[in-house]
Amino acid sequence: MKLENWVQWLDNLVWGPWLLILLLGTGCYLMLKLRFMPLKNLKFALKCAFGGGNTDGGGKEGGISSFASLATELATTLGTGNIVGVATAMVLGGPGALFWMVATSVIGMATKLVESMLSVKYRGTNEKGEIAGGPMYTALHVFAGKETGRKLGVIFAFFAVMASFGMGNMTQSNSIADALWVSFQIPKAKTGLILTIITILVVLGGISVIGKVAQILVPFMGIFYLLGTFAVICVHWRNLPEAVTGIMTAAFHPQAVSGGLFGSVTVTAFQSLRWGVSRGIFSNEAGLGAAGITAAAANTEDCVRQGYISMTGVFLDTVVICTITGLAFGVSGVIGSTDAYGEPLTGTALTLAAFSTALGERGSGFVSVCITLFAFATVIGWAYQGERAFEFLMGGRTKYNLAYRFTYGLTAFLGCICSLEMVWNFSDICNGLMAVPNLICVLTLSGRACKEITSYVVPGKASLGGRKH
Repeated sequence: MKLENWVQWLDNLVWGPWLLILLLGTGCYLMLKLRFMPLKNLKFALKCAFGGGNTDGGGKEGGISSFASLATELATTLGTGNIVGVATAMVLGGPGALFWMVATSVIGMATKLVESMLSVKYRGTNEKGEIAGGPMYTALHVFAGKETGRKLGVIFAFFAVMASFGMGNMTQSNSIADALWVSFQIPKAKTGLILTIITILVVLGGISVIGKVAQILVPFMGIFYLLGTFAVICVHWRNLPEAVTGIMTAAFHPQAVSGGLFGSVTVTAFQSLRWGVSRGIFSNEAGLGAAGITAAAANTEDCVRQGYISMTGVFLDTVVICTITGLAFGVSGVIGSTDAYGEPLTGTALTLAAFSTALGERGSGFVSVCITLFAFATVIGWAYQGERAFEFLMGGRTKYNLAYRFTYGLTAFLGCICSLEMVWNFSDICNGLMAVPNLICVLTLSGRACKEITSYVVPGKASLGGRKH
C-alpha cells in the first residue's frame, strides 16, 4: 500500500465513530453535569466577551486582554471550514447536516467552557515568567505522579505542533494561493512570498502582536462575510421558510425533502448525522484542546469568566456563521447542482455558485477574499498555539522560539506551492489525536471543574452558594 493510502486509512480510523462518540459524549456529559449553565449563561458570556478589551485587574506578564484572547481563538477556528466545510457537509450529508452541525456545537459549548477554564486555572509560566498554558499544563494536575501527567502533556504538545504546521499553516496557505489564482490569476509563488513575509512580521511580535492583529482582523472579516451572506439570503428571501423546514426535516428524514430547493437527496439519516457532527467539531474545535492555549494567555485571574468568554467562540463560529452560511446555500437552490461533466458541485465550486446567484460575477472575487482573510487569520492564530506547545516540549525554554517562528513563516510558502492532499490528511490525524489527551484531562478533572463553575455567581443570577463575581 502506498504511503498516501496509509495516511488516508489512518485518517479515517482516527476520525471514525469512536472519536465522534467520545467528543459528543463528553459534551453531553458536561452539559448535564453543569445543569445547562453554558446555555443559561450565554448572555453573560457574550457580555463579558464584547464588554471591552479591559482585563479584570489580575494582569500577568506576557498576557493579553480577554477580548484579544477570544479574537485570537476565533482566528484559529474561523477558517475555510466555515465556508467550504459547510458546503461539503450539506452535499455529503444532505441539508440536514446543518442541523447536526449546530446541535453538536451547542453541546460543544460545555466542553469548550470546561477545557478553557482548566487551561486558565492550571496554567504555568515559561523561563521568562510569561504566561504559558493549555492542556499540556493541565495534564500535570491530572495524576498524583507528575511524570505520568507530563507524558500526557508531551503527547498533546507534539500533535499540537504538527497540527500547527499542517492544518494551521500549510493547508490554509494553500487555500489562499488557490483562491487568489482562480479569481485574480496571482501566481502561487508570488502569493507564497508575500504571505511568508507578512506571517513572519506578525508572529515575530509574539502573542501581543498576534492578539492586536486578531482584534482588528476577526471582527472585520466576520462582518464583511456576513454582509455578503445576508445579501444571498435577502435576494432569495422567499425561499427561506422552505429552506429552514427542509433542513429540519432532512436531519431525520433526508428522503422527505427530495426535489425542490435541495435537488435529489440520496443520503441516509446516519450520513446526515455523521457529516454534521464531524464538520461541526472540525469547525469550532471544541474538545480538541488547542483553544485552551489561547484562553490561558488572557490577562485575568478569573478562570471561570475566561472559560465563558472562550465558550462564546463556539457559538459565534458555528451557531452563527455556519448557520447563516448553510441558509445561504439552502435558499439559493444550488445544492444538488452539477458541473459541465454531470458531477455534483461541492466545496468551493458550490460556494461560488451560491454567492454568484446574488453577487453575479463579483461572487467569485468575494468568496476568494473571504477565504484569504479567514485562512490568514487561522495561520497567525495557530502560530501562537503551536509555539506554546513547542515551548512545552523544550521544557519551558524560550531560546528556540525564534527558530520556530521563522520556520513557521517559511512553511507558509511551501503550503502555497505544494500539492497538499496528503498534508491535509496528516494534519487531520494530528488534529484528532490532540483530542485524546485533552479529553482525558477534561473528564478526569470534570468533578472539580464543574463544581467550581456551578458555584460561580453570575451577576443578575440567583446564588448557588458559591463565590460572588
